[in-house]
Amino acid sequence: MKVVEITPSTLMGTVNIPPSKSMSHRSIFCAALSQGISNIKNVLLSEDIQATCDAMEALGAKIKYKKVDEKREIYNLRIQGTSRLKLKKEKIDCGESGSTIRFIIPLLALLGERATVTGRGRLVSRPLDTYYEIFEEKKIYYTNKYGELPLIINGTLQPGTYHMKGDVSSQFITGLLFALPLLKGDSKLIITTELESKPYVDMTIEMLLRFGIEVENHEYSEFTIKGNQEYVASDYSVEGDYSQAAFWLTAGTLGGEIYSNDLRLESLQGDKVIVDIIKNMGGNIEKLLLGYRTSRSDTRGITVDASQCPDLVPIVSVLGSLSSGRTEIINAKRLRIKESDRLDAITQVLTTLGADIFQYTDGLIIQGRDRLKGGEVDSFNDHRIAMAAAIASIKCDEKVVIKNAQSVNKSYPKFWADFAMLGGRINELDMGE
Repeated sequence: MKVVEITPSTLMGTVNIPPSKSMSHRSIFCAALSQGISNIKNVLLSEDIQATCDAMEALGAKIKYKKVDEKREIYNLRIQGTSRLKLKKEKIDCGESGSTIRFIIPLLALLGERATVTGRGRLVSRPLDTYYEIFEEKKIYYTNKYGELPLIINGTLQPGTYHMKGDVSSQFITGLLFALPLLKGDSKLIITTELESKPYVDMTIEMLLRFGIEVENHEYSEFTIKGNQEYVASDYSVEGDYSQAAFWLTAGTLGGEIYSNDLRLESLQGDKVIVDIIKNMGGNIEKLLLGYRTSRSDTRGITVDASQCPDLVPIVSVLGSLSSGRTEIINAKRLRIKESDRLDAITQVLTTLGADIFQYTDGLIIQGRDRLKGGEVDSFNDHRIAMAAAIASIKCDEKVVIKNAQSVNKSYPKFWADFAMLGGRINELDMGE
């Protein structure tokens, strides 16, 4: 277990935002499903992305890795795709990656043979009921261990009409959109309630089109997917990640002046809304050629609807805790089934640090303060909780100690290095297991 001890200080400088985890997952899946060779550039090999690479190699893709940035652990991937999926391993280990397991399950249901998926940590118990309901309706055999992993699938996905609620993770929708075009007939995916996380579906459809797959989107209530489509190899360079940029954009707003570079200004990423959230809270944020500049601001509380941007809740909660007035985060129920129960985790962390925060079923109410006191907190082995606690330290009076700080490896292995590079005063301790 890694423990990080932070002495509060202002962060300043320029940071290159790591590549988008969401776009990396999607591009690797599409490339692996293509006939031919695709070059996926600017990939950060976090634990989640490595899980996706390993999973797709287990289905027959071949991936060559070339490190192009030693300091930032950035790779270019040469992916020899496989248009004919073949199970190369008895078990596919998805690590702790929710995207990997939810994207790959429908592909395993194309095989018509027994396939097993496993995972670790919270992934073992994260819900997959949406797929189980489909399997039962379509008579696809599956079994699990009292609702938890490992999951065994043995059946064949058929073209047809699929129904899915809109208030579950969009990862289920993406998983079906990857698989259904490969069937011999046409399919429809009907969303039975208002769709949350629309931007993630937009990102999927954009990536599919880049690799030759067309999906018709009928106002997010119905998707039409023609069968007999083929993925076409394509080259792609992964854009910067707004969900990771949110931490540095907020750090600049709370403290010094930070330039967050390598961001695509016209990105479809839903977490790009962090720019609008900071603006609406009165933050100083300026659009530049390479990204954004944020500087110390007197911010005020607002109401934030998290239905389209759930990953922003931990860092927005930090900003709300240090803004005048009341911040309320609504429509955030799905955060209770992430890497941690994020509503409970961020409430515990910020309460310990001295914030005035209250959680309810699907949201948070925060009364802002000028400063926090500091203290010792646990990341709950959740990368976004660890990073949010680190940014909160900027306005703490005493040291902040974060346990299980290695959790950032899930998405941003160089977070602590970037934090120190911007002036963060940290002492890293390895406490063993």
